[in-house]
Amino acid sequence: MSGQRLILLAEDSRDDAFLLRRAFMAAGVSCAIVDVRNGQQAINYLNGDPLYADRATFPIPHLVILDLKMPLVDGFEVLKWLKTQPALKSVPVVVLSSSNLEADKEKARTLGAQDYLVKPNDPKELVKVAQKLQERWLDAKNASAS
Repeated sequence: MSGQRLILLAEDSRDDAFLLRRAFMAAGVSCAIVDVRNGQQAINYLNGDPLYADRATFPIPHLVILDLKMPLVDGFEVLKWLKTQPALKSVPVVVLSSSNLEADKEKARTLGAQDYLVKPNDPKELVKVAQKLQERWLDAKNASAS
């Protein structure tokens, strides 16, 4: 991925993943995005399981964007698993969820999410989310190199 920042996007909605990709493009954010459709696939990717074992092709991401409500393994379970992985502790995880419940926000942060953002309905607001993610987690001066 030639030095380009990499995002692992764990999002079961193809529409939401598409809209987020467009928001990154509209914001002028240059990054590679790898999509996985559920929490188990996110764990498999991060763990370097057989499908993702080639780290030249599937490198450790610079940022994980995690939905909470996913099939097989939900976002909370992914966060719990990540807590047991010392080699991945430097990878920031941002929850991007439709849930605005304080209990979900608190639980996600308790389990190790560095940030919690609510998915906006307005595409212009999603572009602002993409800009915020770049500024906070992907800019070289702010993000630690993985």
